[in-house]
Amino acid sequence: MKELAGRLTALDPDAGAAVRVIAYFDRLAEARAGVEALVRGAAVLAGVPARLVDAERRVRVRVEPDGTRRDAGLPPDPAWPTAALTPGGEPAMWLERTGAAPSVVDAVILERAAGVVRLVLDRTRGRAPLDDPALVETVLDATVAEPARLHAARRLGLDPAVPARALAAQQGPPRVVAGSREAGPYAGRTGVGPAVPVLDLPRSWAAARTALRFAADGTAHDPGPRVVYADELGGLALLADLVVPGAEPPADVRAVEAAAADAPWMLATLHAVTATTSLRAAAVEAGVHHSTLQDRLIHAEHLLGWPTRTPQGRLRLHLALTLRRLARG
Repeated sequence: MKELAGRLTALDPDAGAAVRVIAYFDRLAEARAGVEALVRGAAVLAGVPARLVDAERRVRVRVEPDGTRRDAGLPPDPAWPTAALTPGGEPAMWLERTGAAPSVVDAVILERAAGVVRLVLDRTRGRAPLDDPALVETVLDATVAEPARLHAARRLGLDPAVPARALAAQQGPPRVVAGSREAGPYAGRTGVGPAVPVLDLPRSWAAARTALRFAADGTAHDPGPRVVYADELGGLALLADLVVPGAEPPADVRAVEAAAADAPWMLATLHAVTATTSLRAAAVEAGVHHSTLQDRLIHAEHLLGWPTRTPQGRLRLHLALTLRRLARG
């Protein structure tokens, strides 16, 4: 390889430098170098700072061209040369080169460094949670032995010392995320389990599935929160054990369904009454004038058979709407 690089340099300096870059990262890969060593190699070869950001696996490394690690809080400049860890993926490695067009050598450094970094991260920190549904299923299954669940958690990039949450979605496979409430965007109805130690994730998964039953589509036909956190349900979670999905709904739920069939605005209006602290706030939530809301509630009370503007009536209405979601088949 050294002889080939010398010959190519005589013909094309960039080609010779590219071959030397490839050989350098091949040697690091054979030596099973770590992530920081790979980023350091990119910085030294390029003569500018290099950085790696893999948000899903919580990896952030920045190295100066003299080999000193010095992480920075500022986001990468879109003008810097960059490369993804996977084909078509998000940018993850940068060379902090400004004021000059990216060179062929820069492109080779980024491509080779990113490729080896990907292999190291897959080997040492596992893949991001949604990459392997079988591993997610393993950590959520209480019947699987603890050592196997811990192994699966590590392959998913989960730190056994950091709490995690299980997510149950109406559409899509189960997910496991770090214990923070910020779990990224949700698609459709989602139940979020409590943050627990990794070995307790089966309990979080059971709670997430219960929370999912309380979630709504957020539409006029099914108003309500699309994302429900299990640890915010409190005693309401007990209702899930009392209502069998698909069974004959309670009388109050049947009354709500009958009222909903009478007017397209009915369910959104009733939800607004239960989800706000006053009738004026409910009118704002429903997007109508306060007097219009009053007229609607008079009509709704006639159909339901109970008042909706008293504390007891609002509680009954809240329970009826909640039971309506739980009774879905």
